[in-house]
Amino acid sequence: MLNPGGELDLDWVLSTRINRSAIERRAKSLSGRRSVKKNWQIGWLAHAIRCIDLTTLSGDDTPGTVKRLASKAKNPVRRDILEAHGLPFDLHCAAVCVYHNLIETAIAECTNSEVNVCAVSTGFPAGQIPHEMKLQQIRSSVAAGAQEIDIVISRPLVLEGRWADLHDEVRSYREACGDQACLKTILATGELGDLRQVARASRVCLGAGADFIKTSTGKEAVNATLPVALVMLRAIREHQQRSGYLAGFKPAGGIRTAKESITFLMLVKEELGLTSMRPDRFRIGASSLLADIERQLEFHATGRYSANHRHPMG
Repeated sequence: MLNPGGELDLDWVLSTRINRSAIERRAKSLSGRRSVKKNWQIGWLAHAIRCIDLTTLSGDDTPGTVKRLASKAKNPVRRDILEAHGLPFDLHCAAVCVYHNLIETAIAECTNSEVNVCAVSTGFPAGQIPHEMKLQQIRSSVAAGAQEIDIVISRPLVLEGRWADLHDEVRSYREACGDQACLKTILATGELGDLRQVARASRVCLGAGADFIKTSTGKEAVNATLPVALVMLRAIREHQQRSGYLAGFKPAGGIRTAKESITFLMLVKEELGLTSMRPDRFRIGASSLLADIERQLEFHATGRYSANHRHPMG
């Protein structure tokens, strides 16, 4: 089910208040007081794999790069490691995320699998292109077969407090995706100034029809952080209470270790419940995270940590 969106409730947006010290204290407590061990950790790591959007968004991406990425997304963990833990052999990542020109390559490689193809759009990562070009990018990606579209909002609209314009922008992206593609809206939180701006932008995007709100492009100086994630998750909860629609959440950028992935999963579970931990409601945008998760799984199977080169991308 996609987010239908609705009219802008400016009073609700402007009523946003943030207790920064409480947010930071809550976020800081997560990694320090909670941990999972042994078989429980294996289960959490396997679930994290199911929620990964395996990403390659570099200037030197080639069809060969995407083919290796898609192969890894379909078979993220070596078979002997899966067998040692009793994990299903059909374990796979949620999606591969690529630039528009590589959509067809990704789709060809992901055919007959449950791995979706996601495309970045709207002038990713800066978003500094004309609006009509952004809409054309989305329509072209959907026409090419992308099941998910990651768009970037125009950050100046947030910084200048132009909330109605931001709502109209995201609304037009929703319409461009139609009912054929999931709309994931990147806030680029590291460029929005403060947590209150993050909360307001989250409320506007959710109200305009975003199916997911995503922290970062991965290209900012500051990417996914726990305080930002907490603010965005609470915006999702508030939106559900108002509209009945449960949106998804995607932290991205800087999540490189298995421990970090579990911490984000725990935060989602505590704030939104088990339903929001499903791959259709939670994603992790990452490129190097999968290798560390596979290393941890091999350690649990053998008692030894392996080198990264034993877990290549494809």
